[in-house]
Amino acid sequence: MLQQKKKAQKAILRAIERRKLWTYFPDEGPYRRELYQKHLEFFRAGVEHRERAFIAANRVGKTESCGGYELALHLIGEYPEWWEGRRFDRPIKAWAAGDTSQTTRDILQGKLLGPPGDFGTGLIPFANILDTKSKAGSVADAIETVRVKHSSGGVSRLTLKSYDQKRKSFQGTEQDVILLDEEPPMDVYTECFLRTADVGYGPGMILATFTPLLGLSDVVLSYLPEGKAE
Repeated sequence: MLQQKKKAQKAILRAIERRKLWTYFPDEGPYRRELYQKHLEFFRAGVEHRERAFIAANRVGKTESCGGYELALHLIGEYPEWWEGRRFDRPIKAWAAGDTSQTTRDILQGKLLGPPGDFGTGLIPFANILDTKSKAGSVADAIETVRVKHSSGGVSRLTLKSYDQKRKSFQGTEQDVILLDEEPPMDVYTECFLRTADVGYGPGMILATFTPLLGLSDVVLSYLPEGKAE
């Protein structure tokens, strides 16, 4: 009887995990939406701005509840009623990139998909993950691409990349959304800017989420008024 109860509790927890995306920014409670005005401002800015950066301290929700959250919404094409940011009514092509293949796996892949062997417990709902393709190389359990069911009936495509692949790996195809988690080298950022210049339906967008550990770098200055600190 006890074992059956534990199984039932585990099933309930798993069900909650698999709808994780819809637990963010609730109307009421200790994590109610009104307490996250900076996040909401970041989302709203997507309507008018193709480049956005959430530059803040560590452990304040940059990757998961800001960049990752918005990217997941665009991939599946579903948005909460309160959403005032940009919307995509068609499948998108997206990149999500971090420092290295390992940190991309541990952080971005983990936030978006969930841990290896339990995909669907991250931000992208289980029901929307059609399939994944493993990445070649020495980093175990790293995923290269994810096909995601979009609400339009089409399929979005997410590719996981890393800055240590260098600038050339960011050349080529146009992308609707690029999430840069942690500050990229300027040459990589420039390539991402070019990839989102015109995606056939207007410009795409860059979502940058990082702590400015490199100080007033070229990437940081590009987001400051007139390219300089006040």
